[in-house]
Amino acid sequence: MLENVEVLCHSSIRFSKGNTIYFDPFKIETNYNDADVIFITHDHYDHYSEEDIGKIVKEDTVIVIPEDLRTKVLKKGWKEENIITVIPNKSYTVKNIEFQTVPAYNINKQFHPKENNWVGYLVNMEGITYYISGDTDITKENKKVKCDVAFVPVGGTYTMDYKEAAELINEIKPKVAVPTHYGSIIGSKKDGAKFAKLVDADIVVDKVKMERGK
Repeated sequence: MLENVEVLCHSSIRFSKGNTIYFDPFKIETNYNDADVIFITHDHYDHYSEEDIGKIVKEDTVIVIPEDLRTKVLKKGWKEENIITVIPNKSYTVKNIEFQTVPAYNINKQFHPKENNWVGYLVNMEGITYYISGDTDITKENKKVKCDVAFVPVGGTYTMDYKEAAELINEIKPKVAVPTHYGSIIGSKKDGAKFAKLVDADIVVDKVKMERGK
């Protein structure tokens, strides 16, 4: 299920499944300029990085963003037809890719307020549903997510920690879970392994991600 899927750094993910798709590109190492679609979960520098977007954007790239990023994106010269603004709890289609938005917010912290309408994404590709959660705690909305593969933050401080992330994964029961958002800006490099130990045995935790410790 993770064939042609790369976790790059922090919460940055690249899919090469027909279209080349990036989620929250960050610390991109070279100029690829190959993105068909870029999904942004929210307006923080480690998720919306104009420098890194510049390394992957091409002439017809479409960018999917929460509504509060629209002004910034337009100021960077994006064409209206290449911008899709989203709000939580809605369904959309871009370049024949069907996706839904899931609210992403903090319950007991102030870093990601619910009223900002920031999002995670449920994306269907090749019959597999991927959940890219964005920066979030456990919420009433993401406890209802149904997916095959879930990418969840485990680093704590700004998001759920590895214990909370494992709790969420054990409740929604994807086939595969991938820890993100740890070992670089926040969280220990060991958080991925700690998360894996708490996840139910019938759920696969991506070992490549863990060993990179990103």
